[in-house]
Amino acid sequence: MRLRFEGDVAELLPGIERLSEELGIMVGEDGLTVRVERSEGELEAGRDSSGAYIRYSQKHQFFRAFGLFVQHSRQSETFRVQERQQFERVGPMFDLSRNAVITVDSFKTMLNKLALMGMNTVMLYMEDTYEIPGEPYFGYMRGRYSQAELKAIDDYADQFGIEAFPSIQTLAHLEEFLKWEPVKHYKDTKGALLVGSEATDRLIERMIEAASAPFRSRKIHIGMDEAEELGRGKYLDLNGHDSRFNIMVSHLEKVLAAVRQRGLKPMMWSDMFLKLASGNGEEYYDAETTIPEEMARRIPKDVDMVYWDYNHIEPGDYEKLIANHRPLGCNLVFAGAVWIFNTFGVNYGLSLNATDVALSVCKREGIGEIYATMWGDDGNEGNPYAALLGLQLYAEHAYTEGKPTEEQLAERVKFCTGIEKDAFLLFKDLDEVPGSEPNNSKQSNPSKFLLYQDVLLGLFDKQIEGLPMNDHYAELERRIVEQRDKSAALDYLFDVPEKLSAVLKRKGEIGIALKTAYDAGNKEQLKAIATNALPAIASAVRELRAAHRTQWFRMFKPFGWEVIDIRYGGLLNRLDSASLRLLDFVDGRIDRIEELEQERLVYSTVNRFNQKGTGWCSYYYRMASPNVFFHVINPF
Repeated sequence: MRLRFEGDVAELLPGIERLSEELGIMVGEDGLTVRVERSEGELEAGRDSSGAYIRYSQKHQFFRAFGLFVQHSRQSETFRVQERQQFERVGPMFDLSRNAVITVDSFKTMLNKLALMGMNTVMLYMEDTYEIPGEPYFGYMRGRYSQAELKAIDDYADQFGIEAFPSIQTLAHLEEFLKWEPVKHYKDTKGALLVGSEATDRLIERMIEAASAPFRSRKIHIGMDEAEELGRGKYLDLNGHDSRFNIMVSHLEKVLAAVRQRGLKPMMWSDMFLKLASGNGEEYYDAETTIPEEMARRIPKDVDMVYWDYNHIEPGDYEKLIANHRPLGCNLVFAGAVWIFNTFGVNYGLSLNATDVALSVCKREGIGEIYATMWGDDGNEGNPYAALLGLQLYAEHAYTEGKPTEEQLAERVKFCTGIEKDAFLLFKDLDEVPGSEPNNSKQSNPSKFLLYQDVLLGLFDKQIEGLPMNDHYAELERRIVEQRDKSAALDYLFDVPEKLSAVLKRKGEIGIALKTAYDAGNKEQLKAIATNALPAIASAVRELRAAHRTQWFRMFKPFGWEVIDIRYGGLLNRLDSASLRLLDFVDGRIDRIEELEQERLVYSTVNRFNQKGTGWCSYYYRMASPNVFFHVINPF
């Protein structure tokens, strides 16, 4: 397809050039003439007897309309598509703080997809992964972005009309910075800054300056979520007891003074105020919470409050929690999620359902700014590219008055990403296994705990006892191979789930087989496991590690891969030790295997016997062993 754009397109040409490469079309004087015109709010793309046209109101809308024009031109020579944007701002939040720092080139590839979707904002969540002059330990060995790199991301986003802006932390969630001994003067507790300190105040000013400087946007997210430990460490020693609300409001005013001085528009996570107003001072989602008038009066009104909610699936839950926020008196922003956290997959069953409900409520409630978070908790085995189907749903909601149809979502995600919707949905089946609740609504993550759990210790074996895990993963591997499209640029995304399924079809139930054979005194079976099954698992793990490493370096900076590498290395070494232990027993060198003598218990009350799925664990080190990985004498 060759196109020639007619009209005032000078500011659009760089973006057109980038997306033309993405879409495999040519732009030249001998192409089909497409009139480009401004409109009043709506975007349109069409071809009729009078010719071809694209109409748009805002810059980012042109690129969605451009994509729609190409998409429909491939299907028909006459068509008309007309849309009206439902939210003022819509876009993703990328977690760049849990080891997986997206490279600039990978970010550009992602921005191409977001432009075709029609996104107009992108939030970069950076706890300590940006440079601060004079603070060498801030982001040290963590893949922090330079000012030039952030500017390059901003420049690239701007050509599509996408507003990039920083999301930082100015209170808590700073464990990776505060762990360094040379900066202990900034530290209240393990992850919270020592508020009220002049040194901390100066640090925050430099944080805000360094984070905002590379961006055109005047927006900044100042964080302040999950600061339950506030004032309970060194602050308490120095100042005595004060209410967390008093401490927080005082600190917030100092942060906002630095923000206002730079002409920035701040937003912050809302949870601490809702928690402090709840009955026990800890509950964010308490439907009965009411904001006291005195609290509301003291909260500054020139900061937007971001209500985050990732797992409710009933409209009434969102309606009530939005109502709980209203007395704060601040502009309300909503942040949902595409669940890539703590898994190799994507919990699409929960994510898509929660998104449909949440965004439908947001439309009715008049909330104009929407974000899709993609957290990378505990090392980030997953990746944001696998979440593109979830992001596409956010985009389609943003341009659909009601609820997007399944057909619309399928067509759009195939066009914007090159991957079929059904292929993306395979990511959910890494965790949506036998024994999980419908749509994995209780957030089980067996793709991670079945991989990392020790075969001799079997910490999760009681959770999955009697479930056909091996068969599930064997079938999933077959379906992934069948669904893949090697011609698609993003087909490589399926290398890791395919290889992981190949591991788990062998390893998923191996601990149960070991325990059963040992209890029965079946040394022949134990020998077969030691000499055949465990080496086969190890071979499959090596293939998985190689695929995962290739994917990581294609997307992310190298910093953080060493964590995943160490996890694979530990897994391989434990498989080797297990084989040795089994053969020592079989050959009579030891008279028992103490690990297999132990009764298997359920890992937690989050299990299928309580209708809570197959299980959940947030931390690798708790999946791998119940024993001490590290010992913190003083968490503050």
